[in-house]
Amino acid sequence: MTLEEITGKIQKLADRHSGQFAGKANFKFDEGVVHLDDTVSPTVVVNEEREAPFAIKMTADNFNQILTGDLNVMMAFMSGKLKIEGDKGAAMKLTALF
Repeated sequence: MTLEEITGKIQKLADRHSGQFAGKANFKFDEGVVHLDDTVSPTVVVNEEREAPFAIKMTADNFNQILTGDLNVMMAFMSGKLKIEGDKGAAMKLTALF
């Protein structure tokens, strides 16, 4: 999966659930970074790291498995397939997008 495909999937989630997360996050992949800002309307999704209370680190493959339902977010976190840098409480609100 390319960074462009990952960004597109995050944009679709943001469009579908706009305003429900109401926060900022950085997603870090080997392919690059995606920043999500759901504090504004329309939601901003860009390929650069910006200020956010937390960052989610994972592989593109694990991200895709989470989106398809083949990997549970909590299991991914507990097994180290998904790592949170920063405010874990704020990161829990991100589940509103999934």
